[in-house]
Amino acid sequence: MDFGLTEEQRLIKDQIRDFAVNEIGPLVEEAEETEVTPLELFPKMGRLGYLGITYPAEYGGAEADKISECILIEELNKVCAGIAGALSTTHSGLGTRALNEFGTEDQKQRFLAPAIKGEKIGAFALTEADAGSDAISMRTRAIRDGDDYILNGTKMFISNGTFCDFVPVACYTTDPKKVEKRGKGISFLIAEKGMPGFTTNKLDKSGNRSQETAELIFENVRIPKENLLGKEGDGLAQILATLIPGRLAYGARATGLGQAAYDIVYKYAQDRVQFGKPIGKFQANMFKLVDIAMNVDIMRLMTYRTAWLYDQPGLKFAKEAYMVKIFTTETIQQIMLKALAVHGGYGYMKEYPIERMWRDAKMLNITEGTTEMAYLAAARELKI
Repeated sequence: MDFGLTEEQRLIKDQIRDFAVNEIGPLVEEAEETEVTPLELFPKMGRLGYLGITYPAEYGGAEADKISECILIEELNKVCAGIAGALSTTHSGLGTRALNEFGTEDQKQRFLAPAIKGEKIGAFALTEADAGSDAISMRTRAIRDGDDYILNGTKMFISNGTFCDFVPVACYTTDPKKVEKRGKGISFLIAEKGMPGFTTNKLDKSGNRSQETAELIFENVRIPKENLLGKEGDGLAQILATLIPGRLAYGARATGLGQAAYDIVYKYAQDRVQFGKPIGKFQANMFKLVDIAMNVDIMRLMTYRTAWLYDQPGLKFAKEAYMVKIFTTETIQQIMLKALAVHGGYGYMKEYPIERMWRDAKMLNITEGTTEMAYLAAARELKI
């Protein structure tokens, strides 16, 4: 493994940093205040080739490697975790990954290609109010009716749910009481905006407020069989194939937030003077700054190494991916607490960006698998 970035990776880093600072930065304050995702960023990102950059060129992707995708996610999260989540983790990750892996050519032309251009926006519907970590206890059902499926159920905490144009929905297409093994009979059906019976309720949350989150309600929604993703009953495998690579995105998200926190707290510690000298010169704060910088470096190395493993044919990466999710999303919690401590009372004030970042970071060790679930998955990989 080469620890230096390639020329292409450095170019992506520089370009996406400029985009994030100049195009996203000015929109953050209003988006956070109004809790409205700036949708104009999707086509802008699409025109520049920043959406779905790892996907095949025939659908508009750049066929970039996983490290490049992590670089992109890290740079976006330095500016705003909420907007970054809408653009990259949800739309370019969860909402389209299963389409790229399992979709038919027709589905890729109808959903994936326009998603990469930013002309359509994707989401991903798995979680339910009573089926979070135990996702296969979902109650959403779809019954075959001629050439259609009739979908009924409710999904909860769905990022991009209020404005998505399409969303793969996990549901049972076979009665779970009649399958031979728990988890069998799950399928993904692609629901589309405007389908009769498909409605949403916007949710109010503490952090990542610039990424809209919703409850999705399906009441006798008629979905054509052409919108079945992959084979009927293969949904559990599709869930795993979608979520495991997403662990790397969370490593990149945490690293971006951590780097931004260090940059902010470093400047504050130099500018803030108490007892006649900058507070960064006090040993207690000096140690905090070193600890933040050290852990950001470790998080980045862990994430990039696992991204490199992901791209190597024949090499396994699941164990490392779960460990990335555990370490980075737990470590970022401590980084934010140290950054707030250096700021003192100002760190608790909304006018200071560290307060927003502290709230945003908390979501990372809850969503797409809690820390406890990641520990269990890592233990299985280690055969403990």
